[in-house]
Amino acid sequence: MPYEILATSRTPALIIYLLDISASMSQAMGNKRRIDVVTEALQVVLEQMVFRSMKRGLVAPRYRIGMFAYSDHVYDLLGGIKPIDEVANLGVPELSLIRNTDTAKAFIEAEKALQKELQYMQRCPAPLVCHMTDGEYTGADPTPIARRIMNMKVPDGNVLIENIFISEKILPEPIKNVQQWTGITPASPLTNEYAKNLRSISSPLPESYVVLMKENGYQVEQGAVMMLPGVSPELVEMGFVMSMSTPTSSQ
Repeated sequence: MPYEILATSRTPALIIYLLDISASMSQAMGNKRRIDVVTEALQVVLEQMVFRSMKRGLVAPRYRIGMFAYSDHVYDLLGGIKPIDEVANLGVPELSLIRNTDTAKAFIEAEKALQKELQYMQRCPAPLVCHMTDGEYTGADPTPIARRIMNMKVPDGNVLIENIFISEKILPEPIKNVQQWTGITPASPLTNEYAKNLRSISSPLPESYVVLMKENGYQVEQGAVMMLPGVSPELVEMGFVMSMSTPTSSQ
């Protein structure tokens, strides 16, 4: 079955984060700014990655992380792809907000990074690109680039794309219980046209990810796509938890 290779020190999982830092991320979500919710959720997930990577009291390099922020331009926040132990020491970089949302440029950077990395990942878990945004792109359409990325593959499976869309106008009904929510499927009604576009470039959630999500207390079901409506801090955090749900090993 695809997406079954375990993340180990010798076969680390690659996750590339694309983070929208357009000015609209300053809007409120509860009593915090959207960007602060994202930063805190990222910190929680990095801590979980560290916990899942512990081996004899040391952080094993079971994950490799790329992190790009984008607005008018794309900013490499880590200075390249870094192992999780280095990222843990760096912490989540401070995210400063700028004006526009050039999503295509961000996916191009992810594509370039993957083109360099895939040759070394033939025995590793399929990489994942986790894209977080709160609005429609202002530059070129990112869809063709995202589809090229989704067609990249390693023996474990095609590269996965996950989208976290921070918007209050996605689902016709509010999610009453995040832990009991079963996810967005290809047939789920969506009230936002850009959300529909993002769903079209969101990978099906692999069965192995479903298992890990349930271990983390979520009930997202097989058949869901890797798309989260970031309407609350809990759902934003759930989205980042999904991004690190590659199966791991104690090796």
